[in-house]
Amino acid sequence: MPRSSLGILSTATATHGTGRDDDIPLPRLPGFVESAFSPLAYEAARLCLAERPGDGARTAVALASTAGDTTTADLASRRMVSGRVHNPLLFMQATPNSVLGYLSREFGLTGQMFSLSTLDDPLTELLSMADLLLEDPEVDRVLVMGVELGGGERLTAVYEELAGEDGRSVPVPALPADAGLAAAVLLCRPGTGTPVSVRSAEAYENDGEDGDDGDISADGTGTRGHPGSIQSLFDLVGLHRRLLREGGSHLLVTDSRAPAFLLTAGTEATTIARNETETHAHQ
Repeated sequence: MPRSSLGILSTATATHGTGRDDDIPLPRLPGFVESAFSPLAYEAARLCLAERPGDGARTAVALASTAGDTTTADLASRRMVSGRVHNPLLFMQATPNSVLGYLSREFGLTGQMFSLSTLDDPLTELLSMADLLLEDPEVDRVLVMGVELGGGERLTAVYEELAGEDGRSVPVPALPADAGLAAAVLLCRPGTGTPVSVRSAEAYENDGEDGDDGDISADGTGTRGHPGSIQSLFDLVGLHRRLLREGGSHLLVTDSRAPAFLLTAGTEATTIARNETETHAHQ
């Protein structure tokens, strides 16, 4: 969980084949084939960075997903088992770091880059990573991203095996096999140019009356999703856009018992950031 407030510079999403109103054709990304993972990650990142250009040498990147580019891994293994010639492009793009390298070249990003895999809420992991990276005096901004792909029976088997390690239930994302979605958030320390900030809040605890754990939506009550879902990132993007229009503050909770985050807009965000800076200076 992040210890300090983070300023939100820009947010973006990219979806393909999900049935959502804002689905886009799969962007073409030279050197990447078959899978939606890298093209969607790049598109969401591109939108964020284009909206708020900055010093690439002082920009770090963190990408989160549960199982990485499962489409590429599945295709490569099928080709190998069937005895077909291996496609070197599939080997190159099999790791999430591949698209980060492409992103680095296109935007001149030379800060630290990380790929994270988690069964827990990726938003919490990414905000914590951004908070840590911003402690480095050579880092001013952190671009965090999450990617989620659809899949079939083989992906189901992967999720079941992951779940078996600790006994938790990990359902496969309810997406068509060729679908995918990505979200990106460009973060910094709060201050001038960051009209919306996000900070950790006390964990939300639903009383569970009538056996209903409740759903938490982007209006400040939170969204439940399967472990590893990037829905919480989409909720953050939605709340960021809403607060830019309306101002105020909203609570975002990712599960009935999970870290909660308070998003604040306008002068209130500036005041919170100033108080935290003064407190940090006295410690």
